[in-house]
Amino acid sequence: MNLLFLEYPSCSTCKKAKKWLDSRDIAYTDRHIKENNPSAEELREWHRKSGLPLKKFFNTSGLLYKSLNLKEKLPSMTEDEQFSLLASDGMLVKRPILVSDTFVLTGFNKEAWTKALL
Repeated sequence: MNLLFLEYPSCSTCKKAKKWLDSRDIAYTDRHIKENNPSAEELREWHRKSGLPLKKFFNTSGLLYKSLNLKEKLPSMTEDEQFSLLASDGMLVKRPILVSDTFVLTGFNKEAWTKALL
């Protein structure tokens, strides 16, 4: 299984997720979400594959999300506008993201990751 692990290295949740993967000898390709942020096309594909609401791809606890007042703005934005916004800065994207050929997981939830990977 090919896995892509998108993280912000200083994020404590990303560190926990990475440690969880490593302790189970699960191989993945690591990608720094700020230095190599996802494109709108990637985000569209991952959104489709995940089955999650698009809002689940936003880092709602992040400083940038809050400073842009996105809680108020997102409901009136089109899906295209939201994808463009997410692609504009990796810090707006929920992390970590784990992408496989068949699923996409946002955030780190041990139960969901166990179900998907083990």
